Amino acid sequence: MARQPTMSDIARRAGVSRIAVSYAINNRPGVSDHLRSRILGIASEMGYRANGAALAMHGAAAGAVGLVMLRSSAAVTVEVFHRHLIAGIQTELSARGFGLALQFVADLDEEVAVHRRWSAERRVDGVLIVNPSLDDPRMAAVEELNLPAVVVGGAPGTQGVWSDGAAAVTEVADHLIAQGHRRIARVSGPANLRHTAVRDAALRRAPAEVTIVRGDYTGASGARLTRELLDRVHPPTAIVYDNDVMAVAGLGAARERGYDVPGRLSIVAGDDSPLCQLVAPALTAVRRDIPALGMQAARLLFDVIGGVAPGSVQAETGRLVVRRSSGPPSTGGG
Repeated sequence: MARQPTMSDIARRAGVSRIAVSYAINNRPGVSDHLRSRILGIASEMGYRANGAALAMHGAAAGAVGLVMLRSSAAVTVEVFHRHLIAGIQTELSARGFGLALQFVADLDEEVAVHRRWSAERRVDGVLIVNPSLDDPRMAAVEELNLPAVVVGGAPGTQGVWSDGAAAVTEVADHLIAQGHRRIARVSGPANLRHTAVRDAALRRAPAEVTIVRGDYTGASGARLTRELLDRVHPPTAIVYDNDVMAVAGLGAARERGYDVPGRLSIVAGDDSPLCQLVAPALTAVRRDIPALGMQAARLLFDVIGGVAPGSVQAETGRLVVRRSSGPPSTGGG
C-alpha cells in the first residue's frame, strides 16, 4: 500500500515551510491567498487527506511563536528593553490568536537545544532570535531544522529587524562633545554581542579620549564599573551606559563618590524608561519605540512562516532625549 503524502511532502514540493502548508490546509491566516491556492492545488494533486493523527504527526500549526532569552526572569522584570519587546511581540501575536512560548536559558548552546526540542515536538511555528552575537550558532541551527526564524537586533542586510545603533551613539557623542566633554566612558553590555561592537565603533570615532568597560546590564555591574572609572587618576567627565538600569545605578555610585551630576559628571542612559525620569536629576537617554520593534519582528516572522522570502527591516532609530543629567563639565579639564 502506497504511503499517504504528508504536509512535509507538500512543503517540499511547494518550496515552503511545513507550517505554511498547515496554515493553508487549515484555512488559518498567515499565508497569502495566492500561496494558499497553490498549496491546496499541490495537496489535491498529491492526494493528501487530513485527519487528526496526521495533523499531530506531520506538522500541524502550533499556534505559538518561540522566544528564548539569556536572562533570568528577575532581570527582565527590571530592564526596560526586554519587557517592552515582549509587550510588542504579544500585541501582534494576540491580534492573530497566537501564544508566546517564552523560556530563559544560561547560554546559546542551551538555546539551540530548546529550538531543537520545540521543533521536534511541534511546539512553535517559528522563533524570534534576540541579541545576535558575533559568532552566533543559532541561525545555522534553525536553518538545519527548517524552523522559520527572524533575528531581532541584527545588522543591515541580515534576516530580521534592526536599528541604526551607530547613529544613536553618534548623536550622544555629538551632544557630549558640544557640551565640552573630552573624556568619555562607555559602560557597555557583553563584548560578544553584535550591537555592542557597532556602538563601540561609533563612540571610538568621537573626537575624545574614549574608555570602554564591559557590564552585564545589571545595576550591580553599573555601580561597580562607575566606581572604578571615577577612581582613576583622570576620570571621565561623562559616562554613557548601555541601558537604563546600569545608568541609574551609576548615578547612585557617582553620588557615593561625591560627584555632582551634571556639574562634575554627565550621565547618559542607552535606553529610556520611567526609571530615568524618577531619579534626580532626570537622566538624558536614548529613546526607542521598543514595543514597535517587537511588533515589527513578529510581523516579519509571520511573513517567513507564510512562505515569504526572509527580509531585512530597519526599525526607527533611537533619538536622544536631553534631560538634566548632562551638561558642560565644571572642572574645566573636559
